[in-house]
Amino acid sequence: MSTAREEEFGLWYAEKQGEGGDLWHRTLIDPTLFAALGRLPAGTRVLDVGCGNGYIARRLARAGARVVGVDASSELVEYARRREREEPLGVEYLLGDAAHLATCADASFDVAVANMSLMDIADAEGAIREVGRAVVDRGRFVFSLSHPCFDVDTRSAWVVESGTSGEPTVFRKVTGYRTPHSDRFLWRLGPDRTRYTVGYHRPLEWYSRALRAGGWAIVGLSEPSPAPEYGNQRVPKSWVEDIPMHLVVDARREPRDGAGTGAPSYDG
Repeated sequence: MSTAREEEFGLWYAEKQGEGGDLWHRTLIDPTLFAALGRLPAGTRVLDVGCGNGYIARRLARAGARVVGVDASSELVEYARRREREEPLGVEYLLGDAAHLATCADASFDVAVANMSLMDIADAEGAIREVGRAVVDRGRFVFSLSHPCFDVDTRSAWVVESGTSGEPTVFRKVTGYRTPHSDRFLWRLGPDRTRYTVGYHRPLEWYSRALRAGGWAIVGLSEPSPAPEYGNQRVPKSWVEDIPMHLVVDARREPRDGAGTGAPSYDG
């Protein structure tokens, strides 16, 4: 059963993301994620892993996809279900652990997407394996992450040094990269209202091994750059243009028997 603090955070986060993602998602992460996805044919079966408040699922459904979203937060799933009642799009939202997708049949999806969720899942290796089971041969898994090389939770930070020319030089300092670990993240919900969540850092090598073990082959890597609308955020645009804070991975499900199942093609 959720606590009052969990319910408060879930509702706050759902409203923060809104119908298009917050400013950081809209202008930095999501454009690259959707560019990697490309145009999905109408009727494409999509699994949204860690769907949150469902805004990605709804965007895909409006474009003609048949979407199932799964999330471990009862508050976020209820929010998403309420939005489905208000605007029926045919999206099904499931409450559950992405590492144990018992209600999802083998090879029942053409595409899986995970937008900034894998690093919040304790058993991400299990989730990658389960998504591999649920997606058809030659299907796709497109996901975004905090960049494992440059955004190592509280063990990374910006460093600004004054140069002899008078122009500051910006660096990113990182420690603890190679060792998978968890960390607590502070969220400021308002004056005198803070909450912590747990996230998990894994190096690139870890993701490569986990994807391979789950039946996936990496076919594309993208490092999002800020869109013109990024504007004047807490982290200056020039910093994020120079050092990527996120990574988008495009992986394809290798045939289980070497033949494939005729998954639809995509423009990407």
